[in-house]
Amino acid sequence: MLTPSERKTLKFIQKYCMGKGYSPTLTEIAEGIGIKSKGVVHRYLKTLESLNMVSIASHRKRGICLNLEAYENQSVAPIIPLLGRIAAGQPIEAIEGREEINLADFIMNPDRYALQVTGDSMIEVGILDGDTVIIKHQNIADNGDIIVALIDGIEATLKRLKKLPNGMVLLVPENKLMEAISYEAERIQIQGVVVGQLRSYQ
Repeated sequence: MLTPSERKTLKFIQKYCMGKGYSPTLTEIAEGIGIKSKGVVHRYLKTLESLNMVSIASHRKRGICLNLEAYENQSVAPIIPLLGRIAAGQPIEAIEGREEINLADFIMNPDRYALQVTGDSMIEVGILDGDTVIIKHQNIADNGDIIVALIDGIEATLKRLKKLPNGMVLLVPENKLMEAISYEAERIQIQGVVVGQLRSYQ
């Protein structure tokens, strides 16, 4: 069982990773949960590590990694009923089904993580500000994939990938008001590919 402070620490790390695309430092965690002591944060992290909730690479400044497999192995899998299909174009006959969708199959694989979208650069493919995208962790991608790209090891962005014949990489927004930007390939680190999307209307 986690203490309230340990649970708060875990939730802060999850939210930070979703928003930024990389893990927080001890200082950022301390500020985020409202304490001053990095030593206390380190103690919380060791507890989370002992429970296999996170992994910690001590030689890296941002060496905290959420262990998605730990969440996958929870005893209760998120399952909701699939009651049928509905047309978004022409109407179709409403037929109730009796199937289920196991959300664990969709979002809880060990190679999946989630990021919350900020900004309007991908609105023309239906990815809106505030949406959550599901990312498959991988360091390669095909032309046309929507990727999480880390630029110069600092800035993470969600864009469509276009590989140029001159060895450059073009990161393409899906917003006609924004321009694509090209980079030398070595400046771009692919951190994953979008495989799904979540949106709440509440």
